[in-house]
Amino acid sequence: MAVRLLSHELSDLCLGKPALRSLSVTSTIAEALEVLKTSDDNFVSVWSCDHKAKTSSGFESAAGFCDNYDDDDCRCVGKVCMVDVICYLCKDENLVSPSVALKEPVSVLLPKIPGLVLHVEPSCSLLEAIDLILEGAQNLVVPIKTKLSNKRKQHQKPSPTVTVHKGREFCWLTQEDVIRFLLSSIGLFSPVPAFSIDTLGIISSEILTIEYHSPASAAIGAISRTLVDQTSVAVVDSEGCLIGEISPFTLACCDETVAAAVKTLSSGDLMAYIDCGGPPEDLVRVVSSRLKERNLNGMLEHFSMSMSYGGFSSSSSDEESMAASPLPRSGRYSRSMSYSARMVRRAEAIVCHPKSSLVAVMIQAISHRVNYVWVIEDDCSLVGIVTFSDMLKVFREHLETIA
Repeated sequence: MAVRLLSHELSDLCLGKPALRSLSVTSTIAEALEVLKTSDDNFVSVWSCDHKAKTSSGFESAAGFCDNYDDDDCRCVGKVCMVDVICYLCKDENLVSPSVALKEPVSVLLPKIPGLVLHVEPSCSLLEAIDLILEGAQNLVVPIKTKLSNKRKQHQKPSPTVTVHKGREFCWLTQEDVIRFLLSSIGLFSPVPAFSIDTLGIISSEILTIEYHSPASAAIGAISRTLVDQTSVAVVDSEGCLIGEISPFTLACCDETVAAAVKTLSSGDLMAYIDCGGPPEDLVRVVSSRLKERNLNGMLEHFSMSMSYGGFSSSSSDEESMAASPLPRSGRYSRSMSYSARMVRRAEAIVCHPKSSLVAVMIQAISHRVNYVWVIEDDCSLVGIVTFSDMLKVFREHLETIA
């Protein structure tokens, strides 16, 4: 059984994975927003191609149906999500005129950290993939083996945001995909999965925190860092007890106007604002009022339009008179006033105890679609965090013994 596990290639993990939606590196941030708002995925891949991409109908496409290409000419150079846009709009100069800021190329959002997204072949082994992830890769871009027939290509209209090269589409694999795969063979690692995370020594104390009453704007840099680290910012009280979190995953389910809330609210109020129930009316009033006080008229207009689109008017001329209709939810699909099976995270933190078993923490993280679990004591004092990366290190060491 162990030999069989080690023989798996990445193509085995790609079964059923959706094709990547993509953007050209020259696309604008506004175009990226449109894709993100209609996507089931939090991230959209960004591609750089040195040639003119053509669709199957012969028309040039900004993102990715290429019948003739060189692998070295067309590469995924990164990924962006709503959190990138929110942090970008939080800059003072962009709050003044969001409409101008959104015309910038999406490339300005890409982190200047090499190796976050890597191309690999479907024949890449499971061990090789784990090593790449432990070296810092967040997403592995893998060609989907199934090829589109010429006849199908003639009659199928490709999505303008799906990357297809020579009849091949691409997907990507993440830490979560690998952890899910290992969980399906968890018995092979016995008795390690039953050990506590404390015993295994995988509780990290390197965490980013912010006090509940502190301005949320003080956490902007931390939010950007946790997006790269695939963790979260812990919100604590004055005694270091965990109250909640400002999670990139939760922010990714919001829209770009949350930047206004980040710049004007406290950390505690921001948690309430981005909760899946939607922004409370009183906090919307506060955000509008503070934007006006700071003469951030560009963001105020953008913010008011977003609220009005959801069936609510926050006109500054009548701030005391609020519409009776409910505010739009912060979840992405609420923008079109519809619902989806897509999970929308709450600001409530997912926690475990130092004596929790490795397998229990794995299941917790997977079930909540996060890459980490906070570790607290019985009095809610924050001990640290356990991440998928920490878990993968444990499994990688065990795999070496059976290789």
